[in-house]
Amino acid sequence: MSNKKLDFEKAKLNVRKKIIEMTAEGGCFIGSALSCVDVITYLYTEYMKINKNILSDKNRDYFFLSKGHAVPALYSVLAECGIINPGRLKNHLKQNDVIYWHPNTKVEGVEFISGSLGHNIAVAIGVAMNSKLCKINNKIIVLLGDGELNEGTIWESIQIASAYKLDNLIIIIDRNGIQANKMTEELSPLENLAAKFIAFNCAVKEFDGHDFESISSAFSTIPLETYKPTVLIAKTIRGKGIKSIENRVDKWFVTTSVEERNSYLTEIINN
Repeated sequence: MSNKKLDFEKAKLNVRKKIIEMTAEGGCFIGSALSCVDVITYLYTEYMKINKNILSDKNRDYFFLSKGHAVPALYSVLAECGIINPGRLKNHLKQNDVIYWHPNTKVEGVEFISGSLGHNIAVAIGVAMNSKLCKINNKIIVLLGDGELNEGTIWESIQIASAYKLDNLIIIIDRNGIQANKMTEELSPLENLAAKFIAFNCAVKEFDGHDFESISSAFSTIPLETYKPTVLIAKTIRGKGIKSIENRVDKWFVTTSVEERNSYLTEIINN
């Protein structure tokens, strides 16, 4: 196993532990966070050009978490990377801090608020257009939930991204197959998802959103095609890493007792 993969495996385990701790005293959207956490961990530890000491650097890469309810994954990665103090995660939902159920720009490293689904892709497109105009060589990354794709603003935004040939834009779809408490294909079927994005003139690649080599390969040749937005469809599992809650529609939002948290931590370590 390469050193990079070893570092990645260690980081994603640490981040998962942090997410589990955030289920205390009010709970969080643990299922959604655990499905996308490996991709976010990879972005911040391996891929993105970002200086934790100069977060406002205009040449930085940008990351927008559009599926904002998965913010425990983002906050935990920011803590793991030293962008925020890890001790602050204990302040989740407390009045002495601003760490709560959705991304908050008052937290270092958060580029834009999200909560209402379907909007952050438009923000990311605006930043990508600005980078093109200013001749900044960076990547603008936005992560969407698959259920979020039912929002019409997503497809309107993608039409704009394609029209302006934004090949500095990377759209990641967290394809865990569950929307809130129902399977996506039972509620409003999305497949053939790749074909839909191709029809909107995007370059598309599907990959395993939990495997280091697969994630690394997906990001190795960005843009996938010149003058086209890149869409990466991450095949993921809701609640990944905690076998007892994986792929369960009833484990979207979870509040745990001390005993439950300890049980989840044991599952994560032994998985």
